[in-house]
Amino acid sequence: MPRRARMYLPGLPYHVVQRGNNREPCFIESENYQFYLELWKALSRRYGALVHAYCLMTNHIHFLVTPDTETAISNTMKVVGSRYAQYINLKYKRTGTLWEGRHRSSLVQSDQYLLRCMRYIELNPVRAGMVNRPEEYRWSSYGVHAWGDKAWITPHAEYIGLGKTSADRCHAYRELFRDQLSEADLHQIREAAHYSQPIGDDRFRQMIEKQYGIKLGQSKRGRPKKVRAEIG
Repeated sequence: MPRRARMYLPGLPYHVVQRGNNREPCFIESENYQFYLELWKALSRRYGALVHAYCLMTNHIHFLVTPDTETAISNTMKVVGSRYAQYINLKYKRTGTLWEGRHRSSLVQSDQYLLRCMRYIELNPVRAGMVNRPEEYRWSSYGVHAWGDKAWITPHAEYIGLGKTSADRCHAYRELFRDQLSEADLHQIREAAHYSQPIGDDRFRQMIEKQYGIKLGQSKRGRPKKVRAEIG
């Protein structure tokens, strides 16, 4: 019996993560990254998932997405993942699963954590030691936000609020990257992604629970655990 698609709250942003099976590479050459992004471009529009930021790492992916409907993210992830796996298996004459189970997702509190989450996503290649600066990495949305590169993604209201013009926003966004994310922020975003818990404060959780009549879990508290850089 197929599993039911997870329900998401329309109009609210989510940090979505999916990893390769056994942490093996999902992307081998440039053509793979390009094909995967083309799938996201077409299918996110079809299903109503607005993409605000992304980063494709060698063995996992990060997206920041706002769904128009309850099933927009689930449908996009399901079809993109399936079509991409078919493409990889055919191209490289392999069999078996490509992805490590279902994707994970974290509801993001926009006013406090959305820009931090964007920095977290786009700094993945730097933390992993793949590049020295985020603009050196081709497969993320950093160039769109920091330098105004043309792209198919939709700017979030928090990003638009950084300045009146595109140049102002790009400058303000680059300034955000002068400082590293704190260990507390890294820990919170990683833990939230791992346990599919919200990224936000207690007031935000209580507001969402009351407004939508749902129960949100708590992110684990305590000292940050050591996490390998590839995990992001």
